[in-house]
Amino acid sequence: MTTISRLSRTDKLLCGIYAILAIAALVFAFGNTIAYMLSEGNGGITGFFAAGYVNYATSSLTNDLLIVALAATVLMIAEGRRLGVRYVWAYVAAGFLIAISVSFPLFLIARQLKLAARGGMEP
Repeated sequence: MTTISRLSRTDKLLCGIYAILAIAALVFAFGNTIAYMLSEGNGGITGFFAAGYVNYATSSLTNDLLIVALAATVLMIAEGRRLGVRYVWAYVAAGFLIAISVSFPLFLIARQLKLAARGGMEP
């Protein structure tokens, strides 16, 4: 029996939601990053991060995102090791290079598949 066939309806629904979130993040979050980097006079990577602190609202959102990204990274590493998810380093790297909002849902799909392969039982 394949891993996909072991997924319950709930697991399949979760994986579908995670996939939709990853695709939406790729389009909206990473798409805006690309648009910013292609704009003239953007200040490069330094300008990109400085733009996240132009006022209290953007500072709040930037700090919130950074803290959630760190928490997600810790979870990916801990859960990845605990469950034996392969290539956890790739999810972490993608979080920094692309967007954590893309890589974290992809990791959650890999985690769900690993749990299903183990019969849904915790190790």
